[in-house]
Amino acid sequence: MSAFVESLGSINAGFNALSALLLVTGLWAIRSGRRGLHRACMLSALAASALFLAGYLTRAALGGTRRFPVPGAWHAIYLTILLPHMLLAITVAPLALWALSHALQGRFERHRAIARVAFPIWLFVSVTGVVVYLMLYHFPARWS
Repeated sequence: MSAFVESLGSINAGFNALSALLLVTGLWAIRSGRRGLHRACMLSALAASALFLAGYLTRAALGGTRRFPVPGAWHAIYLTILLPHMLLAITVAPLALWALSHALQGRFERHRAIARVAFPIWLFVSVTGVVVYLMLYHFPARWS
């Protein structure tokens, strides 16, 4: 596998970590009444997640899937993290775009209602994306 394809795993984890940081900062900003900062953080989180998705699809297309190489209980733990991560990841883009569309139209009550559902899902997916990366790329070498 090429070094470029292999490096996409780390790059994608970085985009997930950045998205999580921006989401938390955006939540803090809106709770502090800093709407401009909130908007910048949330749009940046959306961009980071879009870049993650592009990198993930590129890595999958060029390098296939990466399998968790440690059998037994650790494999079961990995799957326990991966399954909800994957299922919830499917919902993030539509929810985030739906919330964004309401915000851009000035429908802030509807935006808030959707964001209350979307935010924890998006944060969970971003954080567990980093955990999945660490387990796939670093866990086996250090703990198996």
